[in-house]
Amino acid sequence: MADFPLLTHPFLDGAVAYPKGRTATVREFLGEAAALAGSLPEQPYLLNDCADRYRFAVVFAAALLRRQVSLLPPTLTPETVRQLAASFPGLYCLTDDPAREIDLPIRLYPDDLAPQEVERVPVLDAGQIAAIGLTSGSTGTPVPHAKTWGSLVRSARAEGERLGIVQGRHTVLGTVPAQHMYGFESTVLLPLQNGAAFSAARPFYPADVCAEIARLPGAAVLVTTPFHLRALLNVDGELPHIDLLISATAPLAPQFAQAAEARFGAPLLEIYGCTEAGQLATRRSVEGPEWKAFPGISVFRAKDGFRVRGGHVAGEVRLDDVLELRSPQRFVWLGRSGDMVNIAGKRTSLAYLNHQIASIPGVADAVFVMPDEDSPGAVTRLTAYAVAPDLTHAGLMQALRQRLDPAFLPRPLHLVASLPRNATGKLPRKALDALSDSLREAS
Repeated sequence: MADFPLLTHPFLDGAVAYPKGRTATVREFLGEAAALAGSLPEQPYLLNDCADRYRFAVVFAAALLRRQVSLLPPTLTPETVRQLAASFPGLYCLTDDPAREIDLPIRLYPDDLAPQEVERVPVLDAGQIAAIGLTSGSTGTPVPHAKTWGSLVRSARAEGERLGIVQGRHTVLGTVPAQHMYGFESTVLLPLQNGAAFSAARPFYPADVCAEIARLPGAAVLVTTPFHLRALLNVDGELPHIDLLISATAPLAPQFAQAAEARFGAPLLEIYGCTEAGQLATRRSVEGPEWKAFPGISVFRAKDGFRVRGGHVAGEVRLDDVLELRSPQRFVWLGRSGDMVNIAGKRTSLAYLNHQIASIPGVADAVFVMPDEDSPGAVTRLTAYAVAPDLTHAGLMQALRQRLDPAFLPRPLHLVASLPRNATGKLPRKALDALSDSLREAS
């Protein structure tokens, strides 16, 4: 198995990142990683809690150099941290937040880190476990998915080739955290393995995103989510020109993608993937619903659903999705396996319902929820939450009747001020349950 370098930039004095208004060179990045690696404790597992993307990348590189494994959990709730500590003995947290409170041994990123002298890019064992992505298991215990350095590199290079990332030309800016698998792959590994630079910032508000794009040299690549993209499109006036838009975590409606391309003057590509297998396919949303797998990746039907193999994927991985296969490399996504809705013999998906309600003029955000039924044979009643300040309950229900079969109309429909989305724009079920409880108590 071939080994792979930590990064692919051709010159040590070339730019690799833009942390807080300055330029970090490849030499500086490697020197800081080497210096930090020498100060890390002798422990096998690391929780990288750095919010600054440059520092996150330095910590990840330092952990690789010390052959420590970086954990990428979906959340950092106290219960999740407790479970991680029990499952990964020796786990510690390295953070750039002096006020961070977490039930793990904590080390603070040093503000006075002096880079070591380096003359070459380190080459790392492709077979070493570099990271462990974690998903929420059915019992609530995080389920680990180990990623070798080789699989991460092959995935990042395949993504760079598909997206057309040009060495020395592109600068990546992300609105998603580096700790999320999508953010990790597309805002850290993508630039490192394709000779691009990246911004250390993670702007949240639309004005901050636009300001950061304007500050960045080179052709900007914006890595974002439908939630953040919708907020950007609500900005009045001209949006800054970028070279490429990348979106993931939820599918985009074609008209929404078309509006984004028009406002930014750039093509928009969506990425399909999962923590278990990594990124697998892309599509340009305005051209149709079909996804095209990365080179070497094959998708096929199995007894337990749909599976993927080849390319950077280790073995075979089951996908928790329902697909329409058109070839081993091309497919249409129909919805999550657990999102399929069957009411009175009629079948649809929560993804379709979410698309319909979000497309209604005046709806800023919305979601359908399949409730947990209390008894077998009970009639399924969907619940929906919508942020629609200028619409009445009756007006929104009337608009839904124009779009949905009566069986899928929400009962109840709640108009709320906001939805409890997390940093990647997703809506955790626990957060929605808490919202439901608060509405019930208020009524």
